[in-house]
Amino acid sequence: MYQQVIIIGNVGRDPELSYTPQGVAVAKFTVAVNKVTGKGETRKEKTTWFRVSVWRERAETASQYIRKGSKIMVIGEVDVNAYIDKNGAAQATLELTANDFKFLDSRQSGDEGGGGYQQAPAGGRNSGGSVEDPNDIPF
Repeated sequence: MYQQVIIIGNVGRDPELSYTPQGVAVAKFTVAVNKVTGKGETRKEKTTWFRVSVWRERAETASQYIRKGSKIMVIGEVDVNAYIDKNGAAQATLELTANDFKFLDSRQSGDEGGGGYQQAPAGGRNSGGSVEDPNDIPF
C-alpha cells in the first residue's frame, strides 16, 4: 500500500535544521492550509496545520530558502498522531514527511535559486536515517 498527499499553504515558521546522530540532515517547519467556504456573511475559514519534515540534501535546501509566510507545495506521506493534552482532551497532529516540495512564491530580486522542484532520492521515506520523535518538534 502507498499513500501520498499534496498540500499547498503558507509556511508558519522558518525551518529548523538539525542533524541526527548519524549525520543525516532534517529540516522541520509548519505549513498552514486554509479552506474557505461560503460567501459574504456566511464566509468561514478553517486552517489546518501540518508539521513538515524534510530529510537529507533537501533539508539543507529547505532551511536555506524557505521562510515564514512563503507559499509552498509539499508532497509526501502523512501520519496522524493522537494524544491527550494536559487538560485531558483528545488532540491530534498531522505530521507530513516530504518526498518533494516546490516553492510557489515568485522569485524576488537577489534570491539565489531555490525556486525549483525538489525530487526525493530513491529508497523512500527516511531510508538510512533514524525515525524522528514527534515530541521533539516544537510547536
